[in-house]
Amino acid sequence: MRYEFSAIEKKWQAIWQENGTFKTGESTEKPKYYVLDMFPYPSGSGLHVGHLEGYTASDIIARFKRSRGFNVLHPMGWDAFGLPAEQYAIKTGTHPKITTENNIRSFRETLQAMGFSYDWSKEINTTDPAYFKWTQWIFLRLYEMGLAYMSDVDVNWCEELKTVLANEEVDEKIADGYTVVRKPLRQWVLKITAYAERLLADLDELEWPENVKQMQRNWIGRSEGVEIDFELRCHGKNLRVYTTRPDTLFGATYLVVSPEHPLAEKLATADNLKEVKAYISRAKLKTELERTGLQKDKTGVFTGSYAINPATGNPLPVWISDFVLISYGTGAIMSVPAHDSRDWEFAKKFDLPIIEVIKSPHDVNDAVFEGKESVPVNSSNSEITIDGLPFREAFDTMASWLEKKGAGKRTINYKLRDWIFSRQRYWGEPIPIKHYEDGTLRTETILPLTLPDVEAYQPSETGESPLATIHDWLYGSDEFGSFRRETNTMPQWAGSCWYYLRFIDPENSGRLIDPEREKYWMNVDLYIGGAEHAVLHLLYARFWHKVLFDLNVVSTVEPFRKLFNQGMILGEDNEKMSKSRGNVIPADHVLKTYGADAVRLYEMFLGPLEQVKPWNTNGIEGISRFLGKVWRLVYPEQEGNKAELTDETMPEELLRRLHKTIRKVTEDTEALKFNTAIAEMMVLVNELQRNGCRNRTAVESMILLLAPYAPHIAEELWQATGHTGSISNEPFPNYVAGLATDSVVQIAVQVNGKLRGTFSTPAGTPQNSLIETARNVESVMKFLEGKAIMREIVVPDKLVNFAVK
Repeated sequence: MRYEFSAIEKKWQAIWQENGTFKTGESTEKPKYYVLDMFPYPSGSGLHVGHLEGYTASDIIARFKRSRGFNVLHPMGWDAFGLPAEQYAIKTGTHPKITTENNIRSFRETLQAMGFSYDWSKEINTTDPAYFKWTQWIFLRLYEMGLAYMSDVDVNWCEELKTVLANEEVDEKIADGYTVVRKPLRQWVLKITAYAERLLADLDELEWPENVKQMQRNWIGRSEGVEIDFELRCHGKNLRVYTTRPDTLFGATYLVVSPEHPLAEKLATADNLKEVKAYISRAKLKTELERTGLQKDKTGVFTGSYAINPATGNPLPVWISDFVLISYGTGAIMSVPAHDSRDWEFAKKFDLPIIEVIKSPHDVNDAVFEGKESVPVNSSNSEITIDGLPFREAFDTMASWLEKKGAGKRTINYKLRDWIFSRQRYWGEPIPIKHYEDGTLRTETILPLTLPDVEAYQPSETGESPLATIHDWLYGSDEFGSFRRETNTMPQWAGSCWYYLRFIDPENSGRLIDPEREKYWMNVDLYIGGAEHAVLHLLYARFWHKVLFDLNVVSTVEPFRKLFNQGMILGEDNEKMSKSRGNVIPADHVLKTYGADAVRLYEMFLGPLEQVKPWNTNGIEGISRFLGKVWRLVYPEQEGNKAELTDETMPEELLRRLHKTIRKVTEDTEALKFNTAIAEMMVLVNELQRNGCRNRTAVESMILLLAPYAPHIAEELWQATGHTGSISNEPFPNYVAGLATDSVVQIAVQVNGKLRGTFSTPAGTPQNSLIETARNVESVMKFLEGKAIMREIVVPDKLVNFAVK
């Protein structure tokens, strides 16, 4: 009987669907395991083989945990609002709802063809009014808590897309060729900065990749510093700056304010006003990336004003430069060019003084010195000296002096900015706010507030959403008077901020989530997705979750206990898959050619899950051959259709191989080391074939080990060996500890790191016995004769090494 993967896979997928095999259990008596993928945006281009990697990994874990006695929640849904669907609608004249539904259908078919064990009864879609009703509900709670507010802000405006971008989105869009400029607009903003300290502190408790945690720490950007007041000559006011290095105050030789600073234009003297205005206008057109790049040419304009250094009494010229951002600190800095490369380059360009205040190994006029060892010099006056003090003591001494003098105060600052939440587009969640003629705002009383069904989605050149043109939807009146609805919609990230909660209780129309279900299932035990979401989705979701925790909606302070970032699968040309490169490998194509089990195994066998690796079609053919070997363990004759298993006794060596394989596959699957688990199964299959072994226990154990990885062939062979019911309901095999280790081991003997002999000994032989036996190995003795043994190194059950002189 031949292994016909196409018919077998369709057969079992139909059975799983008909029987609801992977429906999540309602009982809370079992231990739970919540394994989640970062749900996809259903684009028209469909899924390629790279997309399948993370989904396959999570499915293996879901199936493995079920077989280990866990109640598993493994859901799937669609992050379906967003710009691409709206842009496609504008281009083709097709409503985004229609294209989104078509794309979802295509994605679902591919995922089902892969045999993923999702509980499809929990499927969600962020564009479904029953779903985004609760997204709107969360927004209204943010509004009531003062965490959602309107503000006139300079935004990142995308010229081509005619919409605002969050700070976190700018780099990606510019890299994709879009034009982004700064533009003032009135926007809805979420006060994520109110949670900065908690977002930072709770990172330490998470089982996340360290690089992702560090990216979030850097993005939040907590710093301890001092706000210092510099008296402005001729203005009778102070200019407040923020610095993390008050110990370098004696070396400050000029001040710089951002172009957006409220005093920027007021600081300009009559002779400088025209040039200052022109510079401010040019700066407002630049993106933050253009302004702050380390390699960019430094630009600036002198205001004509001076401020007094409170430590030296010297007048400092006040400049305006676009590398200073109004959003960080006070929007003004003191510049110490001797010990900051950016300040040094600026000072050199504009011929400003450079004063050494940290002991430097060279002349600071020739090169900047930013040494880690901070030993203050030239830092004293009649009231204070910090010369020679270590950094912490110098910092505290200077901060205390400034506070006593009334010229400064200690403070904590963050680089994190509040989240600009408005998007000027149609295809997004409507913001449920009404604007009344008297200027008051009120919330929508009936949710969901749905989108009007219209034919035109063209964005406005003025920066307004297409909703601003739909008068029947836009205007209304109630007991409070006439109102105009909010025309901006929410960003795509809104729906993905909390979707993991809705999977737990997707049919609940009365509340966001049932408290008892939430307490049982939260938090997510394993979350698999790309590291590119580190400071977007992952940060936003953590913020919303903490708000929901404060509202007593959730019982955990964090949503995702463990995060795993899968590596990228490249095209066969070793480049990232993209339509423009023409190297995309469609998922449907390889599924039709090789079958789901082969694709699943191949993607996991390519290498460690977290690494980047290229696709190689030759490799998947090798996996197909391996599945053929597994098939022939049950059906040894291609022409026969009868399973041939026996109760013959296995040789001890083969029995040990079986139990070592069970142990290795169990441990490696738990640790997401799928490539080495598959390699171990390959060894066992080869050994069973080589020995002609058809022992029922051995073959059935092998099928059970393979089931999470290649479920279709495992189901078929499990049925062929006389079992009824799905293998998905069978327990994972257990190993006997005594059989999972070798009874006799081979010990390598080295002299100065070079192999000089070997010997066999019972496993667990004490170290002193290993050393004694190693000394007497004939091939080793001549390398020890007449030599002084300086050290004896033993690796139990593996190696003895003599270090000799």
